[in-house]
Amino acid sequence: MLSPQGIDAVLAGVLGLLVGSFLNVVVYRLPVMMYREWLRESAGNLAAGDASPTLWALVFGGSKQAPPQLESAAAQAVQALEALPPLGLAGPPSRCGSCGQAIRWYQNIPVFSYLALRGRCAACGTHISLRYPLVEMVCAAFFALCGWRYGLSPVGMVWAAFAALLLCQFLIDLDTQLLPDSLNYMLLWLGLIAALMGWTEVPLHLAVWGAVLGYLSLWTVYHAYRLATGKEGMGYGDFKLLAALGAWLGAHYLVGIILLSSIVGAVLGGVLLISGKLANKDIPISFGPFLAGAGLLCLLLGPAEVARMIPFAFPFGAR
Repeated sequence: MLSPQGIDAVLAGVLGLLVGSFLNVVVYRLPVMMYREWLRESAGNLAAGDASPTLWALVFGGSKQAPPQLESAAAQAVQALEALPPLGLAGPPSRCGSCGQAIRWYQNIPVFSYLALRGRCAACGTHISLRYPLVEMVCAAFFALCGWRYGLSPVGMVWAAFAALLLCQFLIDLDTQLLPDSLNYMLLWLGLIAALMGWTEVPLHLAVWGAVLGYLSLWTVYHAYRLATGKEGMGYGDFKLLAALGAWLGAHYLVGIILLSSIVGAVLGGVLLISGKLANKDIPISFGPFLAGAGLLCLLLGPAEVARMIPFAFPFGAR
């Protein structure tokens, strides 16, 4: 017989499998939706004649005028975008990326369907990436941990949401070097609400200061690096992600999170350079996955335990 704690962990793990399956959808579709919106807005402005001769001359100088075919090309781009089938997080149903066959519900059961299909599409036999079940299992493991540690309570569920959002940001930034604002803001506000409700051990004032200082710290590093080198060392999404982590873990853990993320990033970058997999030193390496990884490590072991294990990275100690 499982103990009540074990039952909570199992139920939370099952929920984590379902959430992990949805995360696979979000990780693929959300960047595509963002790119579509950006292209639609840009092409729409050009097609509407917003690139007037005056604006064109202001941007490029002199008496240059917009190419006459620009508005026509932009209008064609708008038509092509409007002809695309609608895409959202809730629909349409998932399809095989190779043959386009719709995936039936019983072929989309987390992990089990992958095993039953032996990792191949039921229609065309194309190999299905192992990442899909791995994401589901990792998400289930974090949910089970939260269920074991906190039970099926608001505390357990908010920390499970913390893990899911960080995992989502980790994968999206790894794939596209994007950190969607929608996910960053969701993570930030959920952290502040959790502190307000007493669902985390961080007092509200430390959560607020963590968010403020988390944003400003990387904002300062970004502008200092830009002044010194003329290049952008990171994106604004990194500022917002660290602000969200500050809201969850408190201002006193910010230095440790930055140092831990930077150390892992520097080691990985060095390994890639030595191995020749990063031949061009100007190719950017996303910082978001390392920030998200540091946050997930703090959830896995507990912030205080991480601070005790790596005291030099957490000069303000454990609380």
